[in-house]
Amino acid sequence: MLLEVFNGADRRAAIAALRPCVDIGRWGDAIVDGRPYASVDEVVAAAESAATPFTPDEIEGALAHHPRIGDRARGDHREAELSRAEQSGLDPSDVEVQHALAEGNREYERRFGRVFLIRAAGRSAGEILDTLNERLGHTPDEEDEIVAEQLREIAILRLKGILAE
Repeated sequence: MLLEVFNGADRRAAIAALRPCVDIGRWGDAIVDGRPYASVDEVVAAAESAATPFTPDEIEGALAHHPRIGDRARGDHREAELSRAEQSGLDPSDVEVQHALAEGNREYERRFGRVFLIRAAGRSAGEILDTLNERLGHTPDEEDEIVAEQLREIAILRLKGILAE
């Protein structure tokens, strides 16, 4: 959705366009309410401001939409398409890495009570696995901050992609 189209879209359509970035109503409302924007950089600045900080409840709600790292998102909706593209660095035929990611995901969920979240775009399977293993050593407070930052990074990356279409 080009910037001109986003600026001119009715409220419902503009919010729907943002929902695949991160499904946090307050975030989408803040961006849509700031229209019109003169540039994509202005939209990104508004999005970064609205995402700082996401509340713990917003983060937990948004994580409900994220598949585990290494699992292919199912469906043909926009968020699933974005997730599959972001995880393109994970080779599903690499059984050893897939097994290690699955075990790491289970351990992370046991330790922190939520899905492991990482901005996977541009990262190799090895980098993701190394990061997962490193983050298993964090305290819950440390991990809360990292998850919030990763969610912001994912939302902004997706927003830039949507506005470039």
